[in-house]
Amino acid sequence: MVNRAPAGGPTAPAVRTVLGDIAPASLGICDAHDHLFLRSPQLPGQELDDAEAAAAELSAFRAAGGAAVIQWTPYGMGRRSAELPRLARESGVRIVAATGLHQAAHYSPELLARVRPDLAGLFVAELTEGIGGTGPRAGMIKVAGGFHGLDRHARHTMAAAAEAQRATGAAIGVHLELGTGALDVLDLLCGTLAVPPDRVILGHLNRSPDLVVHRTAAEAGAYLAFDGPSRAYHATDWRLPEALAALADAGFGDRILLGGDTTTAGARSVNGGPGMPYLLRRHRERLEIALGADLVTQFLTANPARAFAADWARAPGGSR
Repeated sequence: MVNRAPAGGPTAPAVRTVLGDIAPASLGICDAHDHLFLRSPQLPGQELDDAEAAAAELSAFRAAGGAAVIQWTPYGMGRRSAELPRLARESGVRIVAATGLHQAAHYSPELLARVRPDLAGLFVAELTEGIGGTGPRAGMIKVAGGFHGLDRHARHTMAAAAEAQRATGAAIGVHLELGTGALDVLDLLCGTLAVPPDRVILGHLNRSPDLVVHRTAAEAGAYLAFDGPSRAYHATDWRLPEALAALADAGFGDRILLGGDTTTAGARSVNGGPGMPYLLRRHRERLEIALGADLVTQFLTANPARAFAADWARAPGGSR
């Protein structure tokens, strides 16, 4: 059974996990962007849909020192939310689930036609009542931009996410296609739609090592997620210490999050890929050599604890 907060919710910010709300300080070492389950027509034959493989991946992550995983898999992409509480209990790893919607290419036209009329209502319900009405509650909202731009679908989805954010306080995580379009996203979410910048997490910035964009986004107050290490086709791993050092030197070390973003079965450590443990083994070690252990620990603990915490009491009963 999934634990629920008392009526009226907590009086202090909390991280909403699939086993209930916890104090942010209890989150521990956190993979701030990853996937235990994921299915998309864009990734045929590479679905993450094996619950036992997910359990093995969590066990390996835990053995490497991990304590929490934020699963950014949104609505309609095979989240398998009913499995998440069991996996959290058995592994001892805290799991945060997502609501939200990805790019239109990941869905059938029929599904989009069904959910588009009240996306905000869907997001709020999954954050406050439970995924599917009875499942664990989501703890964040996932949306997506496009390559160097925002199409009509992205703008509609982000408007719904902004409405849900105002109703619940939840953080909005943004897939940036190849790391691009960060400032366009902030203009829309934090400018036009008035979402507080510290409620926005920009994902995949490691894929576009533009130090000027990174600093501008950090100055705006957003969180910056550098996720998906050891992906040869991105060819940006070697630039990452430079990018993180520049942000830290400018006073923005408290804006940085790290994640693994495992999106295919072949990328799992149990299948020979880097998987979740890589974040806390080779990747962490490399960053500590360049930046120092204390700063990297901050990226993995204090920063995600703040980024994913919300004042859930502001939305009693899931009202909007």
